[in-house]
Amino acid sequence: QLQLVESGGGLVQPGGSLRLSCAASGFTLDYYAIGWFRQAPGKEREGVSCITSSGGGPNYADSVKGRFTISRDNAKNTVYLQKNSLQPEDTAVYYCAATRGPHCLDERYIEVWGQGTLVTVSE
Repeated sequence: QLQLVESGGGLVQPGGSLRLSCAASGFTLDYYAIGWFRQAPGKEREGVSCITSSGGGPNYADSVKGRFTISRDNAKNTVYLQKNSLQPEDTAVYYCAATRGPHCLDERYIEVWGQGTLVTVSE
């Protein structure tokens, strides 16, 4: 069974940091690009960041550029999302997703989704 499991979510104060992890089981991430998505309450899911299978070409949504950093450790079969300077508008359920398709933030190409981890940014 192919699974992605996110961890690292929680409650953090504005200006704080969190690191999310996305661990794969049942398959190797070596050949997959990994995207992070988020869905805030009452809003549609949006792509946040993406990294290619080789670790290249990371890209970021404008709303998180300069604050979030995506990375991967294929030896650990895990992808990370370091989130700094968190703001209340970053509150959302964060999902990681794997694809071998051409566009890693295009949901049409996603092959495996994680179950999501909640991040709440609040005083």
